[in-house]
Amino acid sequence: MRLKLGRPDIDRYRDRFDLPAAGPGTPVTLTWIGVSTLLVDDGTTAILTDGFFSRPGLLDVGLRKLAPSQPHIEESLTRAGIDRLAAVIPVHTHFDHALDSAVVAQRTGASMVGGTSAANLARGQRLPEDRIVVATPGSEMAIGSFGVTLIESEHCPPDRFPGIISAPVVPPAKAAAYRCGEAWSMLVHHRPGDQRLLIQGSAGFLPGALAGQQAEVAYLGVGQLGVQPQRYIKQYWDETVRAVGARRVVLIHWDDFFRPLTKPLRALPYVGDDLDVTMRVLTTLAERDGVSVHLPTLWQRTDAWA
Repeated sequence: MRLKLGRPDIDRYRDRFDLPAAGPGTPVTLTWIGVSTLLVDDGTTAILTDGFFSRPGLLDVGLRKLAPSQPHIEESLTRAGIDRLAAVIPVHTHFDHALDSAVVAQRTGASMVGGTSAANLARGQRLPEDRIVVATPGSEMAIGSFGVTLIESEHCPPDRFPGIISAPVVPPAKAAAYRCGEAWSMLVHHRPGDQRLLIQGSAGFLPGALAGQQAEVAYLGVGQLGVQPQRYIKQYWDETVRAVGARRVVLIHWDDFFRPLTKPLRALPYVGDDLDVTMRVLTTLAERDGVSVHLPTLWQRTDAWA
């Protein structure tokens, strides 16, 4: 545990919250809803990563069993304007990503897509078997007008709950029951407009896994990245942003996920992460490579390709 107290001040980076809002003619909109929850919507088909809205407090996570909060889920879906989804895709199955995924799938008529761990979370909450999809790594799936490819990745070290979820998890359950499972790099290709997107939900990587892939925009998870050695941060950038040739990078998973979405967002405390280090190193790398770096505005439907 680090001894540095306090947390980064996100007001220092207010000029980075500058992504253009989507307009009526935007072909694909992206809406960030905290941590690695991202809504990808072309007006006909909508896909959601994670769908984590309950955000239990630190005391609950440490001492109690966790269960999805129906009121928080309903409130968040309503505020985001989500009434139908084709797929819910957890980027991995820790509680801060997948606690609510199956409930969101039930509520929106979606399939839950992922590895065997995500499938067992879905089974634990009685999602119908015909709406549970175990993806083949590296194989593109057609979801409406989107092609979605899940590529095996790694969780950022340290992974506090490693391993596969090998049996259904029935809430309430301890945080440790939500093991990491399969961690994914998620590539999304919107075929009508040829927009390509990388969603890297955790600041981990497998060397060479994204070689030969393409994405103009990368939503890059940075949780725990700021406490890694600088060489790791640089390699993470190289294995994600540079590997796919992204020209715009949006940083996600920096917010304190023990704090409800009804309160203003704040960064994770220094004891677990250091957003200041992340921003300093990544902006230097971005300037070198001619890439723009942004922070997303909560709830805003964004035109990330504008």
